[in-house]
Amino acid sequence: MSTRSEPTEVTPELLRGWGLPDPGESKKSRGTAMVIGGSSLSTGAVVLAGEAALRVGAGKVGVTTDALLTDVVRIAFPEAGVHEAPRAGEPADAAWAASCDGADAVLLGPGLDDAEHAREWLLRLANRDIRCLVLDAFAVGVLRDVPRDELPRSLIVNANLDEVGILLGRPVDDLIADLPGLSRDLDAIVHCYSAVAAPSGEVWELSGGGAGLGTAGSGDVLAGAITGFAARGLEPARAAVWGAWCHSRAGDRLTGRMGLGFLARELARELPAAVLDVDADLEDDSRD
Repeated sequence: MSTRSEPTEVTPELLRGWGLPDPGESKKSRGTAMVIGGSSLSTGAVVLAGEAALRVGAGKVGVTTDALLTDVVRIAFPEAGVHEAPRAGEPADAAWAASCDGADAVLLGPGLDDAEHAREWLLRLANRDIRCLVLDAFAVGVLRDVPRDELPRSLIVNANLDEVGILLGRPVDDLIADLPGLSRDLDAIVHCYSAVAAPSGEVWELSGGGAGLGTAGSGDVLAGAITGFAARGLEPARAAVWGAWCHSRAGDRLTGRMGLGFLARELARELPAAVLDVDADLEDDSRD
């Protein structure tokens, strides 16, 4: 049985205290994200994740996906630089390697529909010079197949309950109790639904979002938001907390206007307003 830590509640006041990096004067100063994933079954996942990274303030986004999907992604996501994924067993070309290693944060997983494919990608990324790696979806389930010391020092795991259960080797009893131990074991920041945990034992608890977040593509938007904040220069725990809070806040904003039934693409478009709401909350307090 895991010991339950006392969580820190995530509030606008907490996020204001942490702040965000100065955006500077160009897209280069706001950081670069690389999103790796996609499949014929879920081509749009990399688009949703990449857009979310831009919507929280990252300056540039690259997408790496299967060669058969690149033209679709280029049309759907004209803001991205789109790379053809290397074929299994073949080396990456120099241009892709430079873009991957030059990114401030790399997201692996959105839209991948096969565990073996995700494992191949994780092995390909092992020992590369990646500043921060974010894992999502199938990439989470195969994390233990690669030695931890071969992966980047800064690692964020964005998991659902089933994926946390796979990593734990048992069903989740209590997120607040279970995640800190898992985070220490993986030496990674772990986010799942209403909790973010760090290897230090710190754990943050989130609220809000509602049932509307349970929609296709919502997790891709969440993973992209976390990656975007990491690309901007936030350290991994704060990137995960900022991303999770803004995703939840975007859901609350849409629920207030539309009720149930909003789409993941609308979540991504709501993220800039969610970021602004951190300071808007301060303005509301000053009027009381």
